[in-house]
Amino acid sequence: MKFTQSHKFGDRVVLIIAYVILGLLLIWSLFPFYWMLATSVKPDAEMYRVNVTLIPQTFTGKHYYEILFDSPFPVQFRNSLIISVSTTFLSMAIGSLAAYGITRLEFKGRSLFSRVLIFGYLIPSTVLFIPIFALMQSINLVNSVFSLILAYLTFTVPFCTWLLISYFRTIPTDLDEAALVDGASRLQALFYIILPLSAPALVVVALFSFTLSWNEFLYALVLTTNQYSRTATVGINTMLAEDVFFWGKMMAASVITAAPPVIMYFFSQKWVVGGLTLGGVKA
Repeated sequence: MKFTQSHKFGDRVVLIIAYVILGLLLIWSLFPFYWMLATSVKPDAEMYRVNVTLIPQTFTGKHYYEILFDSPFPVQFRNSLIISVSTTFLSMAIGSLAAYGITRLEFKGRSLFSRVLIFGYLIPSTVLFIPIFALMQSINLVNSVFSLILAYLTFTVPFCTWLLISYFRTIPTDLDEAALVDGASRLQALFYIILPLSAPALVVVALFSFTLSWNEFLYALVLTTNQYSRTATVGINTMLAEDVFFWGKMMAASVITAAPPVIMYFFSQKWVVGGLTLGGVKA
């Protein structure tokens, strides 16, 4: 009896310690977002005074008004949205076809090709941005959303293909083979059998591809020089004059820029967990 009571007491202590650690980690993770939001609604007089307050004493919507109605940020936000959505759909389409071919078709170099994909994803953008810029300049695509879509495909397609390969391997080949016996083509087997069963993985692929494209900075900085062709991430970086940082406008723009990925992850979290766990069984 004493052993059972001491065992339950020890479990409670461990549980309390775990909750304390998780609480500290939660505060550590959420505080930057809180500080960003609090700063975005502070007036300049309160923001730049000596005694900084964690909770705004007065609230203002001036910074949001300035970036929404008196700056090129709305156009930059639209550019980010167009680029990220287009890159996501193209990555899913190309990645699905490539993953299906690697997992279902027999050809020489299949194993090597799948390894090259992940190696291509791991190549840092600092190595590729110069040749990509030279290529886009030669075909007159600099300062265009198309240049960024093409550039982003260099890292989203390998990632999406690699993730879908892992998931497609968990789907029995008997299903699409039965469809082929019934007269379906390879594309029909992919669209009507494999992809519906891979819905959680497709959601994960879409979210990761969108997030990677939305947050990308280096290619957007190099390939765009015009304020109205830049993306939101680069636009935030330009909200300064010499050594003066307009923190209110920058934080307001950051809050708006962070909203789309956060909203997507919030409403798709169950799909994300299911896609990551099931897709990694036979990776």
